[in-house]
Amino acid sequence: MPRVKRGTLVKKRHKKLLRQTKGYKHGRKKLFKRAKEAWLKAGQHAYRDRRQKKREFRGLWIQQINAAVRTRDLTYGDFVHGLAKTKITLNRKVLAQLAQESPDEFEKIVDKVKTALKK
Repeated sequence: MPRVKRGTLVKKRHKKLLRQTKGYKHGRKKLFKRAKEAWLKAGQHAYRDRRQKKREFRGLWIQQINAAVRTRDLTYGDFVHGLAKTKITLNRKVLAQLAQESPDEFEKIVDKVKTALKK
C-alpha cells in the first residue's frame, strides 16, 4: 500500500479555521491550537446566546409594558390578570409595540382591562 502524505489537506483545514478566526486577538488568530480553542468557545457562546436573546427581549417587553401601564395607574401583574379576564390574547411583543407606537390604542386596551378588574 502506498504512503499517503496529508500535508495539503492539513494545511487546507488549518487555513480554513484561521480564516474563521480572523478578527480575534493575539495568538487566537495566528496559532492553530489557540484559534481552534477560541473558535469552539465562540460557537458555544453563540449557541447559548441565541437562546438568551429571546429571554432578554421578553424581559425588555415586560419592562416597557410595565412602564406604560404604571402611567395609567395599574401594575403589570394586574394588567396581565385583566388581559386574561377579558380574553385579550396579545403577546408581550405586540403590547410593547402598541404602548410605544400607538398609545391611544393601548389606552383602549387598558380601559377594557380596568373595567374587567372592577367587576
